Amino acid sequence: MKVDAITLREIRMPLVHYFETSFGRTTERRILLVTAHCEGVDGWGECTAGEHPFYNEESVETAWYVLSKYLVPAVLGRSLENARDAVPLMAQVREHRMAKAALENALWDAEARQKSVPLWKLLGGTRRQIPCGVSIGIQETIDKLLEKIAIELAAGYRRIKVKVKPGWDLDVLERIRSRWPEITLSCDANSAYTLDQVEHLRKFDQFKLLMIEQPLWSDDLYFHARLQKQLATALCLDESIRTARDADAALELGACRIINIKLGRVGGFTEARRVHDVCQARGIPVWCGGMLESGVGRVHNIAMSTLANFSLPGDVSASKRYWKEDIIEPGVEVSRGGFIDAETQYRVRENVIEKVTVRKETIKAIGCSI
Repeated sequence: MKVDAITLREIRMPLVHYFETSFGRTTERRILLVTAHCEGVDGWGECTAGEHPFYNEESVETAWYVLSKYLVPAVLGRSLENARDAVPLMAQVREHRMAKAALENALWDAEARQKSVPLWKLLGGTRRQIPCGVSIGIQETIDKLLEKIAIELAAGYRRIKVKVKPGWDLDVLERIRSRWPEITLSCDANSAYTLDQVEHLRKFDQFKLLMIEQPLWSDDLYFHARLQKQLATALCLDESIRTARDADAALELGACRIINIKLGRVGGFTEARRVHDVCQARGIPVWCGGMLESGVGRVHNIAMSTLANFSLPGDVSASKRYWKEDIIEPGVEVSRGGFIDAETQYRVRENVIEKVTVRKETIKAIGCSI
């Protein structure tokens, strides 16, 4: 599989409804897409970096720079036996995992298309249906949050996750549990708390949560281990897990009992599979977190979620929850029972992508005529 050229493009897509976390409020997504042109086949990848370096150190601007200056030249013109061969070629660049994932995943997509094999099968997936949950951001009032939860439960979603932060937590969870005592419920703090709030965090135990996601510092394992010992509720780590080594260390320390795998955060499909395998070997369940992806990234999340140890409902939900018009067809749909069909075949809508593109650059290998 020869890499003839790589196209970078930024698209802009307004969200159907704003999404608010402890980081702030998002109303429109700037999304960096990568197209790998390989011997007449195009593979698509998506960079999940945000508009600002708040979730991690990356942003759309840093990813564009690192891709165009370093990562694309590292693979351009190379003949790869498979997509994972790109990983060592990019290894000289430290961190910047979301940028790396966008390029590596585009190559996985190209490899799947060249081999006429569904991406989920190429990855080694076994699940033909994906259990789905939803992530609901901070709302203007608790009543508005309850309205949104009611809508998502009626749509069939199998797990509700709400964002929390100091001042928007115990009262919110109490109201949810009073109305729906038995639903599968979790919360995500995005590192909004510190260990000196342990007495406050212990009060979360009363709500029978599936998990509390990333309550403490984004780079921490040790203090999460101390916190987990003091809580009955399982902790789930997100931002702290960047590699399979991080996952192994977290589980050795007892820092969590569940791990969220995000393709961009760990650097692409190759490392995501390694994290999955570490957790599976230790009997720790994993699930797929979301980053407000367009259809390109959403389809990649579906493929990853077919791996055997993705046993908990993830954040891969329907396109219409986020976009009036997605850039794939059909849009991702969730059944009334709360599942996505992993065998659905999707097509990239290049005409729609062109309409929402605000900048574009194609970098060609020497002698390439694309």
